[in-house]
Amino acid sequence: MTKHSSKFSKDFILMAIGQIISLFGNQILRFAFPLYLLNQTGSAALFGTISAISFIPMILLFPIGGIIADRVNKRNIMVILDFSTSALVFVFSITAKDYNIVPLIAAAMLFLYAIQGAYQPAVQASIPVLVDNEHMMAANSIIDMISSLANMLGPVLGGLLYASVGLSPILHISAICFFASAVMEIFIHIPFRKRKHTGSMVVSGVRDMKESFHFLIRKKPMLLKIAISYGTISLLLCSLFNIALPVLFTQELGFSEDVANALYGYSQGAIAVGSIVGGVLAGILSRRLKAHTIPYNIIGCALCILISGIALKMLPSAMGIFVVLTVSCSVLMILSTLFQIQMMSYVQILTPDDLIGKVISCIICICMCSNPIGQFIYGFVFEHIGKYSYLPFCFASVIVIIIGLFSHKLFMTVENELKQS
Repeated sequence: MTKHSSKFSKDFILMAIGQIISLFGNQILRFAFPLYLLNQTGSAALFGTISAISFIPMILLFPIGGIIADRVNKRNIMVILDFSTSALVFVFSITAKDYNIVPLIAAAMLFLYAIQGAYQPAVQASIPVLVDNEHMMAANSIIDMISSLANMLGPVLGGLLYASVGLSPILHISAICFFASAVMEIFIHIPFRKRKHTGSMVVSGVRDMKESFHFLIRKKPMLLKIAISYGTISLLLCSLFNIALPVLFTQELGFSEDVANALYGYSQGAIAVGSIVGGVLAGILSRRLKAHTIPYNIIGCALCILISGIALKMLPSAMGIFVVLTVSCSVLMILSTLFQIQMMSYVQILTPDDLIGKVISCIICICMCSNPIGQFIYGFVFEHIGKYSYLPFCFASVIVIIIGLFSHKLFMTVENELKQS
């Protein structure tokens, strides 16, 4: 399978533009639907339950999306899913006036997240086919920045649109966005070699998953170890900030409710900015970033948490603690994003084209599952820890420093494999 010789081909650029349109449309809807549900029912429990349950089909469909991405033309997957999303939103806009809104919104959100779970493996599996190895990290940084910008600006745009025009125009705008993205993707050429089917679809799918796990466990266990390392760091560090920041700002540091909510919003903005800066740096430094430097990145993440723990223990000023926590979580996101982009690039380079979709989907599932597990654990911890809120920061930082120190050999092995490839 031949790749394009230029840094970024027309096909990759079209795919990136399609991602921008599709992800922004998806994020706007994923913000507006729960908010509309909360306004209509007034039930925070229902709001939280449907928001949480919506993630389940996305996680479940990632492996299936990976299998499909290796057996079906990746362009066709993106086109079909964007057309399907456009049709789904259009049907919802028609039926919402005549039926109970709660089950309709729940079903629509489940479908939106499920479609995203099947869509992303096709995008990630297309990058190695469209981009040369030397430009892989820069390409991944672009896709990651698009996702980060959508995560940051999508809710903002959704909030502004919802406040000014309501839900109905948002539905029409989103349907047009998905339709336009699908039309644009029709013109993308992604090289594809059709594989022979033996047995039923279920049998083929099970065989494909066994093949991908055999590859990760037997042939390239270093890739699985990288994913587990990243997932562990996400569980220990990123989940900690996700739970600790709202708890500390609203309950522990003595701020009023309005001030606490505003400060939490600023911290979320800092996290989003950190993610974008990490993506930009990965693109700029793509030729200089080496696998053997990742342990230093990991230790840097741990130090961000350790500094936060020390601030909670030592600083007398609540505003001073807020500043340290916000800066630390922003720097943590920069380093975490760099690690994530490097990891994804190495997986794409070291995995054969016929396995890339399945292997990427397995690795993304490992990383995605770590965050909710960490949030569950830290939610329980901060419920009972009281005035010793600095202890989880210190404990997590020590564990991650140990991971960083003992991962040096792993990433040296990865670097040697990359040189051979």
